[in-house]
Amino acid sequence: MTAWSAHPQNVSSTSWLFLGGILLSIFLAFGLPSSSHAASETDFPINPVRRAIPILGTTTNAQSEQVGIVAEVQLEFLQRRDHKGLDLQFLTRPGKFSPYAQQSVKDALGLVVEAAGLNPDSWTVRFILPYPGVTLYGESLSAMAALNVVALAKNEPVDEETVLTGTVTADGHVGTVGGVPLKILAAHEQRYRRVLIPEEPDVADDDWETPFLMEVSPVGSIKHAYLALTHRPLRSHLNDQSIAASLSQ
Repeated sequence: MTAWSAHPQNVSSTSWLFLGGILLSIFLAFGLPSSSHAASETDFPINPVRRAIPILGTTTNAQSEQVGIVAEVQLEFLQRRDHKGLDLQFLTRPGKFSPYAQQSVKDALGLVVEAAGLNPDSWTVRFILPYPGVTLYGESLSAMAALNVVALAKNEPVDEETVLTGTVTADGHVGTVGGVPLKILAAHEQRYRRVLIPEEPDVADDDWETPFLMEVSPVGSIKHAYLALTHRPLRSHLNDQSIAASLSQ
């Protein structure tokens, strides 16, 4: 088009109309995608969804005293187009996760996904610890991490004022963890409104009192925990339909 516009005075109006018709025909023939091509998934890349999730833990202060802490773990979720299986990643930078912490999250995620009735074979899940040189130990992050992954997969928001500590047991319950009184105090200092804790307390924990203007809720099952975090059921009829559709393909 640029070359033709260099000498417009040499082209008659009839020639311009003829040329325009040819160019329009070429554009319609080759410039526009077919309806099937326009609907192709490959034209629309799927971007990862990112979320920062709070994790309750314990550490030691400068006086070597055990204290509660609220840490942040960054979570990335990607729904791939293939069905090659769940790709679960734990980055080693800036901080890293201990092998025990990784395994606890992996086990918890498998149990929560099964309880939710979801098919994770097209998921890529990546966990990042944004603290250089820090290693995260323990398993008390596993329930919170697994439930957040499922919430992302279902595109359901999580209550930002609620935090959970606990594991996931083989029978679908929120398992016992230690340091609950210290974790509750840490969550209160960070102005969380509600803390979800396992129904079964750790025998090593001391008695504690609920801080002012905070709600501490013991939860028995991961279904109850998910409902408290999202105000939605963990499993729905639509999930069962989704699995049936994927198996029939």
